[in-house]
Amino acid sequence: MKLPCALQNPVSLLCATLFASAQLRAADDPEYKPELFSKTKLLYSDTFEGSLRTDFWEVRQETTWAVTNGVLTGKPAPVEFQEKKKASGDTAHAGLRPVIWLKQIPENLVCTFRVRFDGQNYQKGFPLIDVGHHVHSLRFSESGAALGIKKEVPSRPLEGLSFSLNQWHTVALELKKGAMLVSIDGKKQVVRNPNVDMTGQSQIDFKGLEGGACQIDDVKLWEGVD
Repeated sequence: MKLPCALQNPVSLLCATLFASAQLRAADDPEYKPELFSKTKLLYSDTFEGSLRTDFWEVRQETTWAVTNGVLTGKPAPVEFQEKKKASGDTAHAGLRPVIWLKQIPENLVCTFRVRFDGQNYQKGFPLIDVGHHVHSLRFSESGAALGIKKEVPSRPLEGLSFSLNQWHTVALELKKGAMLVSIDGKKQVVRNPNVDMTGQSQIDFKGLEGGACQIDDVKLWEGVD
């Protein structure tokens, strides 16, 4: 069979092959399908191929964050900052663990990302992901994952969900008033509670282990629509 003229040139043939492969990969990578919303509006997507988007990210406690090899990587603050904060009595904000906020979070949210917390051992209350600020706290330990909706509401275990240190995990979060979906590596649980509410909240906090590192990649943020 005679090839079309454009494909008789080896360079053109290579380009056509690469294009076809890219199309197949795109077809094999379907967009996330939410459960708590009928549709979504994409607000932000990042695979960290460029500089850090400071309109969506806020580094906290002078911790050190940088985009390295296509991954957002965070480590504790410099020792000088840590010692200064300790001397002032503010150990809680001394930058002992990497901390960063993902901003511009809508009240009805859908967010997916890959995350990895590196360190030797779990620590009391850490690592964690706050959906909001000090609310909807996802805490990880040897016994699995747990959700603390608010300080005055007892934490509840997320049955069947686990999160290992020093490994990448794929996380999906959905939240609207009264309901929150948490998915880790495809295993999910929906928590329904009247205290689940992002009113007045607009961030997701990532907090790693003391002396450890945090890595984040493949972030997508949508606004959920009923």
